[in-house]
Amino acid sequence: MAEDLIRYDIVIQDALRGAVRKILTEVGRIGLPGEHHFYIAFDTNAPGVRISSRLHERYPKEMTVVLQHQFWDLVVTDHAFEVGLSFGGIPEKLFVPFSSIKGFFDPSVQFALEFEPGKTAEELPEELVDAARDQERAATTLAEVEQATSDTKQPAAKRPAPKSDDQSPDATQDGEDAAKDGNAGADVVSLDSFRKKT
Repeated sequence: MAEDLIRYDIVIQDALRGAVRKILTEVGRIGLPGEHHFYIAFDTNAPGVRISSRLHERYPKEMTVVLQHQFWDLVVTDHAFEVGLSFGGIPEKLFVPFSSIKGFFDPSVQFALEFEPGKTAEELPEELVDAARDQERAATTLAEVEQATSDTKQPAAKRPAPKSDDQSPDATQDGEDAAKDGNAGADVVSLDSFRKKT
């Protein structure tokens, strides 16, 4: 068999990302029609992704958001979309390059697309890559400053001992808050729950 020099797999991935871009552009223009709503999974570590450090701690690899009832300020560009969502009653702004998307699913009509993040012929604009690097540096600096100030504010005798497991007290609290809130705000689910079992 001949070698695929055209790279049809990449061409198809980019075309399908273009379909997602077009769908989101229409939703930004006229809103969600009928019962349509979307589950969008993306790689939280992909170049250009901008989410808060709080969300990145909770979802260090992948995150799936739901665009249904409560979202705002949806802006779609050639390379990414930006949207406002609420997580546990806290408003957040997410910036998601199309190259970071792993899955797109509309359960109202059982329509699904899967992607390989980063597998694209499109290059992110240099300003997006630079902005992502700047944000990463700023987040690291902020975390270091917060750590340093919290250590100096709390006397050594009252500092909590480190837990033996990886779960932080904040993560536990967020889980309890989410359980109390029920379905308030955005839902984050695994795309695996929608895949057919073979």
